[in-house]
Amino acid sequence: MKHLRDRRGRGAMDRRAVLVGACATAAAGAAVLPWLRDRQGKVPVFLARHQRYDGSVERTIRDGLLATGLEPEGLRGKRVLLKPNMVEPSRLAPHMTTHPAVLLAAAEVFRGWGARVVVGEAPGHVRDTELALEESGLGEALAAAKLEFADLNYDEVVWVKNQSRVSPLAGLYLPRSVAEADLVVSLPKLKTHHWVGVTLSLKNMYGTLPGIMYGWPKNVLHHAGIPETVIDINAALPPTVAVIDGIVGMEGDGPIMGTPKPMGIIAVGTNLTALDATCTRVMGFNPQAVRYLELARGRLGPIEDEQIVQRGERWQAVRAVFQILDREHLRPLRTPEPGVLTS
Repeated sequence: MKHLRDRRGRGAMDRRAVLVGACATAAAGAAVLPWLRDRQGKVPVFLARHQRYDGSVERTIRDGLLATGLEPEGLRGKRVLLKPNMVEPSRLAPHMTTHPAVLLAAAEVFRGWGARVVVGEAPGHVRDTELALEESGLGEALAAAKLEFADLNYDEVVWVKNQSRVSPLAGLYLPRSVAEADLVVSLPKLKTHHWVGVTLSLKNMYGTLPGIMYGWPKNVLHHAGIPETVIDINAALPPTVAVIDGIVGMEGDGPIMGTPKPMGIIAVGTNLTALDATCTRVMGFNPQAVRYLELARGRLGPIEDEQIVQRGERWQAVRAVFQILDREHLRPLRTPEPGVLTS
């Protein structure tokens, strides 16, 4: 498969042109980026259950993006980068990486809205991206759909100042394919994580940073603090939305050694913080105990349940407790969240 990338210059898309639909933008209380709110001041998140990889995933993703405020007219002619999770793929563990059916469905949604779609990923544990594409099944799927792929581990890089400075890093190296995108779509798996508890749409953006600058598995970022660099990376990116593959998730020793967790859900949001907080509740965990979500609160979006409005299913209706490693630093995830009922 040829790794091609359009190198023509283009201006950044105005966030309001992409995201303002039925909702209104508001920057009140946000230190870095504004986020969408409905008329009651709440951030929308969409959950759909009874989903299958051979089902109507494309329609579900389209409905979810519209329900959470994405404005399709603003995407015509724009460059959309889809960012799946290919951390350390194996055909023997398909629950580890984003399913090709979800990626292809998302691509068709954005193509249908007139966007120029490219898929990009920087696998965190694998230097051979061709192998990662083969093992994940994404290479074959991309070729069949004639989708361009950008190898973000080896892409040309640009340096951007660290505006949020939650970590001590002065700046970040972004692949040009990411820096020049008008919209970045996080397409993670619904998974546990042995260090930070859960890995969802915010943590998935670790895979936008190039291995040629940060190593495998990006230890430069780990040493600067995983929760802190999650915030800095997301604050540095172009406008973002997310679609979480929760049809089959992973529990236990995630993000690569866990076991399958069939859930049958797709989760969609135009604010990654609110979406991840909701999916953390779906997994039976307290989002306030996830360090990077606590750091994202007020910077990138809300995590409080009362500040999030549910579209589609209520999270309580699809909640299923995930198993997680019995480690001291993970035990707080099991603490009840004050004032939040689970049923």
